[in-house]
Amino acid sequence: MSASPGPAVCIAGVSFSYGRHPVLRNVDVDIARGDFVSIIGPNGGGKSTLLKLILGLLEPDTGSVTVLGKRPQKARLQVGSLPQYAHVDPQFPVTALDVALMGRLGGGIPWGPWRGRDRDLAREALRDVGVEHLADRSFSAMSGGQRQRVLIARALACAPEILLLDEPTASLDPGVQDDLYELLHRLNERMTVVLVSHDVSTVSRHVDRIVCVNVNVDEHPATAIEGELERIFPGRGGLSLVDHSHHHHHDGDHHHHGDGR
Repeated sequence: MSASPGPAVCIAGVSFSYGRHPVLRNVDVDIARGDFVSIIGPNGGGKSTLLKLILGLLEPDTGSVTVLGKRPQKARLQVGSLPQYAHVDPQFPVTALDVALMGRLGGGIPWGPWRGRDRDLAREALRDVGVEHLADRSFSAMSGGQRQRVLIARALACAPEILLLDEPTASLDPGVQDDLYELLHRLNERMTVVLVSHDVSTVSRHVDRIVCVNVNVDEHPATAIEGELERIFPGRGGLSLVDHSHHHHHDGDHHHHGDGR
């Protein structure tokens, strides 16, 4: 973790609209270094927009976003990200190591063969996520959980200080989801982890703090979130909520994949 002072992410007075449609309004959020935070909210509520602002892919209409004390574009090499739809074409013949190596491209790598150091760092990233033994296996032949681990390795290959993940467990079975959160906890020991999710109950069991986005933003300790939901999101449209006391899922919600923004 870097010794430089200040929060990992500072969002101050940020508003953002698509045309005349306000997506975020006067948002203030600080994410401390070493935090394990989830951004939740209904579909269309601005979760992915907030992530894009942190990545510097969008500029706020008002306010400022700083990442590790810099403009987001300047901090990009210190941020590893797993996009919501991180597809690698199954017909494209790449191995797990090839995919992890893609994470080294941000380092201004010259044309030509990969350098030995890049291969070493990509293998180390695969080892970090527990799939080094799959380095030479075709990415298309892997299970969903294995693919997500390889894509997280791609995000780790640039040795980031912050890991951003957009709906990382959306299409995975519950047991595989739990394994992935265990991995994220381990990674959180050495980096800040921020994930976008609409599966409120699952993330509230795993993360330390929750940032609720629905045009306006509220923050809560993860343990307090379920009682607050009805107040923040009346009707909870687009949110998946599990009632742990009865162990049942709200049917149909698990197909939502973020807000598409």
